[in-house]
Amino acid sequence: MITLGIDIGSTTSKCALLRDGTELLATSLVAAGIGTAGAERAVAEVFEKAGIAPGEAAASAVTGYGRHSWGRADYESSELSCHALGARFVFPEVRGIIDIGGQDAKVICLDAAGRMSSFLMNDKCAAGTGRFLDVMAGILQVPVSELGAEAAKSAAPAAISSTCTVFAESEVISQLSSGAAREDVIAGICRSVAVRTAGLAKRQPLASPLCMSGGVAANGAVRGYLSEELGMEILFSDLAQLFGALGAAKLAWQKAK
Repeated sequence: MITLGIDIGSTTSKCALLRDGTELLATSLVAAGIGTAGAERAVAEVFEKAGIAPGEAAASAVTGYGRHSWGRADYESSELSCHALGARFVFPEVRGIIDIGGQDAKVICLDAAGRMSSFLMNDKCAAGTGRFLDVMAGILQVPVSELGAEAAKSAAPAAISSTCTVFAESEVISQLSSGAAREDVIAGICRSVAVRTAGLAKRQPLASPLCMSGGVAANGAVRGYLSEELGMEILFSDLAQLFGALGAAKLAWQKAK
């Protein structure tokens, strides 16, 4: 049985196709807002990559920030449940997930059976989210995908406020004007995201293994600083940004079978 998972985020739309809930056939990721245009393209792309017709999918499920904008899925589920399922698909023993998305950050705790036992979410402030990194990358005129590599060059990360995006923006400009090295400023920005997220995570009963999901997971500097702050290893997979879509495809299989 082939199932389709769709994750419509605030900045990207992701899809995953699974066979029998265990075999990953294809994935897609389209940078677009929460409207249906990005999702349409992501769905078309994932079927093209898999080399199968859309009609061959027995069931589909949608999740994410913009899930209510997509009315053609058989099932709909929260991001929390789907990220948990997706993380367990890649890391079967995982007990904690830190998801940093475009507009929010979530900390999800799982029991030994993989069921969600508790969670916390920051969706009121851009600090500690992908949006914060996007804004800072724009100021620095560095692609957001290169922030982690640039931060790795730093020997002395600059001190950047982690409490407000607006104040941090002024602080970054001030640091650069004062002659701070760009890599040190970038490292400070990455550390500020990690500190903010760690503050959220420390309010939960975290257990190992711990992993990250969402687009920010690909930023090695944020992962490294977050690991330092929590005193725990953080597992990483190249599929991290697709955990929501993977979980949605798994959910569709569980329900349809």
